[in-house]
Amino acid sequence: MMFIILIIAVIYLFSESIILNSVKSIFNSPKADFKPRLKFSVIVAAKNEEKNLPYLIDALKKQNYPENLFEVIIVDDNSKDNTFEIGAELISGLNHFSIYKVSDKKYPGKKGALQYGIEKAVNPFILITDADCQPEIKWINAFSNKFEIGNDFLLGAAPFSETKSLINRIACFENLRAHLLTFTAAKSNLSYSAAARSFGFRKKSFEKIKSYSNTLETLSGDDDLLLREAVKHKMRIGIVAEGNSLVISETPDSFRDYLKQKARHTSTSIHYKLTHKIFLGVWHLINLVMLLSPILIFIDNKFLILFLLKLFGDINLVVSTKKFFNYKFNLFEIIFYQIIYEILIVVNFFNSFFRKVEWK
Repeated sequence: MMFIILIIAVIYLFSESIILNSVKSIFNSPKADFKPRLKFSVIVAAKNEEKNLPYLIDALKKQNYPENLFEVIIVDDNSKDNTFEIGAELISGLNHFSIYKVSDKKYPGKKGALQYGIEKAVNPFILITDADCQPEIKWINAFSNKFEIGNDFLLGAAPFSETKSLINRIACFENLRAHLLTFTAAKSNLSYSAAARSFGFRKKSFEKIKSYSNTLETLSGDDDLLLREAVKHKMRIGIVAEGNSLVISETPDSFRDYLKQKARHTSTSIHYKLTHKIFLGVWHLINLVMLLSPILIFIDNKFLILFLLKLFGDINLVVSTKKFFNYKFNLFEIIFYQIIYEILIVVNFFNSFFRKVEWK
């Protein structure tokens, strides 16, 4: 029995060490600062976003990047509110902003709206964000620096803004843990997921993998499955983690909305590469076993070692990395939300099989 405990402990400690060292190296690595010269097209798929568009457009207007080097294309995907009208009014007089109302999409859901915008794009580099987001002032500049060194696809950091509500704190903690895994995987050449709110690629690379045509297994997955295709084609995938390049957004308002959002995201994982499924499956299974290990102390009280090891390991990992995403979690919150996080991974996994996936 002690041998099993030892194996689990070694795998956990080794994995935690890789995650911690990877994330620290990503955020602490020397930052290249090239003179802005690359031309970008920022694509935004918007559906019923009349309340959020003013904040997004304001954030994009404030980008620390020459206006003649980027355009913003907003695609209204059959909104039932005044998204198009408000968007058109807000960008009036801004020559590098445009808005379209899409009626005949090539692909279903958000992918179709994004594809429409990408086809309208005149620039060779594409950035994707969502209508309910606020990119920080060096967002485009940071992506430009990373594309300058030869990357085909880039994933950026996209944390949530913090409030005091329980669902916000749960979502923020889950967001932090998700970033730690996706960034570590990307640094280890095992990219499997990205935050669609801060995602970029060369248009030529996008066309080389046949755009979204090979990502239609699910209505979601406009980011993860596109990244899967990039991995298949052995493209160079990088991470954007410079100062003032975060993309901030709000969390769901209710637990029901949170579960709906996570079901959409989790349903995509069924279509990951086998390597990525094994990687995620082993990691989450080990963490779940360690969390529930006190139940097994009637077999051998040494199982308590696993629980204590996970407790201190999680605290160290979150305390050491939360600053990179502007999160603030105290000791009690780290312990509490880590337990909730592990439980919700199981809940969200099964929920994804029974909840209908929708684009908005």
